[in-house]
Amino acid sequence: MNTKATLGVIIGNRDFFPDRLVSESRVDIVALFDKLNITAIMLDEADSKLGGVETFKDAQKCADLFRKHQDEISGILVLLPNFGDEKGVADTIKLSGLDVPVLIQAYPDDLNKLDVARRRDSWCGKISVCNNLYQYGIKYTLTNSHVIHPSEPQFAAELMDFVAVCRVVKGLKKVRIGAVGARPGAFNTVRYSEKILQRNGISVTTVDLSEILGNANKLTKDDAEVKAHLEKINAYASKGLTPDEAMVQIAKLDVVLNHFMEENALDATAIQCWTSLQKNYGCNVCTSMSIMSENMLPSACEVDVTGTLTMYAMQLASGSPSALVDWNNNYADDENKCVLFHCGNWAKSFLPDIEISTAPILGTTVGVENTYGALSGRTPASPLTYGRISTDDPKGVIKAYFGEGKLTDDALNTFGNRAVAEIPDLQGLMQYVCRNGFEHHVVMNASKTAGILKEALGNYMGWEIHHHA
Repeated sequence: MNTKATLGVIIGNRDFFPDRLVSESRVDIVALFDKLNITAIMLDEADSKLGGVETFKDAQKCADLFRKHQDEISGILVLLPNFGDEKGVADTIKLSGLDVPVLIQAYPDDLNKLDVARRRDSWCGKISVCNNLYQYGIKYTLTNSHVIHPSEPQFAAELMDFVAVCRVVKGLKKVRIGAVGARPGAFNTVRYSEKILQRNGISVTTVDLSEILGNANKLTKDDAEVKAHLEKINAYASKGLTPDEAMVQIAKLDVVLNHFMEENALDATAIQCWTSLQKNYGCNVCTSMSIMSENMLPSACEVDVTGTLTMYAMQLASGSPSALVDWNNNYADDENKCVLFHCGNWAKSFLPDIEISTAPILGTTVGVENTYGALSGRTPASPLTYGRISTDDPKGVIKAYFGEGKLTDDALNTFGNRAVAEIPDLQGLMQYVCRNGFEHHVVMNASKTAGILKEALGNYMGWEIHHHA
């Protein structure tokens, strides 16, 4: 996910502070944005006094500029090289009409330069700017240190985290999810509210599984699209012992699912992966789901719509694929480790030893020969962000939990898609999950992005977030 970010930039100024601090700030931020591959939308030095925002007229000019680029701007950075004009900053954002994340930066003073010529007072000005934004009802993000210079490596890291926050917020406000089939009858756990999601900008497009299977059955192994998708699948993963006939079935299904996504401009899917598929069509859809997830079009099992929404959010935060997993087993007597499992459809990024195989557990009821297309593979040690978004229908809200840990290389003798996770205070987390009615599905991502997700979904989306730290 290498899309170049575009941020609106407001350089605050106050008339009785040295103006050259504004020019210095411009130089600092241009250099940093060039280094981080970020595009800046900001006033030119000729548009106002040195390009700063101080008066109401400055605010109008800056707001007009932002409106012209509203489709590009995903967030706003406020720079305070001195105290800044609190009303100018707030007015600019309000007049622009942009509803995007806002990051507030303030420069530190130098103890040896507290004279009239170099004094900043940005420490104090930041409090006033935030006070005004609060009054205006504008949400904003703070740096970890109250004042920090843009040349500090820590600010660059926080700025990139902010860009990720902007990416998550922008992505979730227009995400389109496809629900393929009905949830398995035994799985009340994946119920969700379409209406609550829609109120938050998240659209769900449904299709009956019979339509997908019917269209797949109309295709033959000689169709050009089927041949092309079969080649794609063979290039993606080793077929192992999977028969040629089953590979064709998998490819035909892949063709139809891709058509459904393209026709409806979908960003993600949640699929009825058992048992109708095996009984009425004769294979698993896991391989197709894995390919979609690897290509940043996440796909979740068991029509878990809020599960795939979580996959999408975590993918936006990290820029890497996510996987839906079960909180599945204890790991011996280690209270901070557990086994993550699915039968399985994890993205290839998680499975260096990926192979197309069968689903033995499901095979006990539908016949193992009808489950080709499931993937086998073990996830090695890596960073871990885990989490879950859910609609809480009785409360009428969207809630979520997120946290970080790590995946380990501990021994694990089983089948399917599998991993061992080590999470601080795992027992406390399980208490929280169970007491608050969360699903047994969780999402994993090979990153450290829980803080980004908390800020994006809690502060800006207004959802109820638990950060397990």
